[in-house]
Amino acid sequence: MLSTTLIGCLKMFIPCCLYQHKSRSEYPPNFIMIMLFVGLMRFTTVVLGLVSLKNVAVSFAETVKSSAPIFTVIMSRLILGEYTGLWVNLSLFPVMAGLALCTASEISFNMLGFCAALSTNIMDCLQNVFSKKLLSGDTYRFSPPELQFYTSAAAVIMLIPAWVFLLDIPAVGKGGQKFLFSQDIIILLLCDGSLFHLQSVTAYALMGRISPVTFSVASTVKHALSVWLSVIVFSNHITLLGATGTVVVFIGVFLYNKARQIQRESLQAMAAMQNNKPLLQDQNFQPSQVK
Repeated sequence: MLSTTLIGCLKMFIPCCLYQHKSRSEYPPNFIMIMLFVGLMRFTTVVLGLVSLKNVAVSFAETVKSSAPIFTVIMSRLILGEYTGLWVNLSLFPVMAGLALCTASEISFNMLGFCAALSTNIMDCLQNVFSKKLLSGDTYRFSPPELQFYTSAAAVIMLIPAWVFLLDIPAVGKGGQKFLFSQDIIILLLCDGSLFHLQSVTAYALMGRISPVTFSVASTVKHALSVWLSVIVFSNHITLLGATGTVVVFIGVFLYNKARQIQRESLQAMAAMQNNKPLLQDQNFQPSQVK
């Protein structure tokens, strides 16, 4: 989080093809509270995500996160008032069914890890919906680097006291042995921070262009890659039922994309019909005037 804050500070002044950054002369009156609120969600998401990875396999944690669309639909409806049709809602059920299959057949199942992964999912969806509202605001519209930097700084402010008061000093382990930062660990930490920054700033840039539900469904591609990379790197064992559940999850994502396309086309057709009605009424009115 510290790495992405420092890099984000530099990116505030560096243009990028994904977004256009504009200098801001004024901020909303409740700017600090807004950033602290979103920063709290980022803080919670990061901590709970690490708790889930500590207690369950990466493949299982990422499969749980594949249920994000259903939570995003609910939150988008409540916060943004975004409409989702019947077919779109029905297409989310295969995602949930596949998740249930993976959960039931997971060998490394742990209730704490499962609850942490599910809570991370909910907090991440809430953060995405709220961030979309900030990125597409009418009066005060934030740019992706602004939102990424300020929320990261707010999350760091919350992470440092939690690290000091809740955890042991990292220089001394539980066995009393000193923990030394080797060159490999420093390189891994820097790579982790840089990749986390790229992921977060790209996510904010995309959220400014698409709806939260579409972003949530598209993120399952990332979850799919994480699942199979974890199988290759960590040699995680996957049962036949778990593999079937993973396939069902991604079939649900395909059905969602198809249903979303059909809904978009039907809404465009309805809008075209509404635009043609006044023209027909005017054409009918003009002959009556001539008579």
